Amino acid sequence: MHIILDETAMAAAGQGNVLASRLIHRAHAEPDWFLYAPACALVEADRARPGTAGHLASLPGVTVLDLDLAAALALAREKTWAAAHSQYAARPTLDRPDGAIIATTDADRWTGEPVRVLDLTP
Repeated sequence: MHIILDETAMAAAGQGNVLASRLIHRAHAEPDWFLYAPACALVEADRARPGTAGHLASLPGVTVLDLDLAAALALAREKTWAAAHSQYAARPTLDRPDGAIIATTDADRWTGEPVRVLDLTP
């Protein structure tokens, strides 16, 4: 299971969201669960709730996705970097042929986008 945390899910994890906490636990405890934090979304989460970036980046079950050249080129065409980096990270890759699911507390923002969504709203 490959899951991308968008900035809303990251902020929710820092505020004690039970569903986000369960994802973090599973990514740490189960070998076939992978949790990713796109760098641009991590920045936005930290702006909304200072300390979020450092906390999430220190968790062993969370992989921070760098902004590489391909991601930067994809982001350049979008309005918000956090959402664009999350969507880019959810695309299929060699490691994730089916792509990844975006975990969010704002599922409506992904309506009409070519992504699968996991709503973390309690």
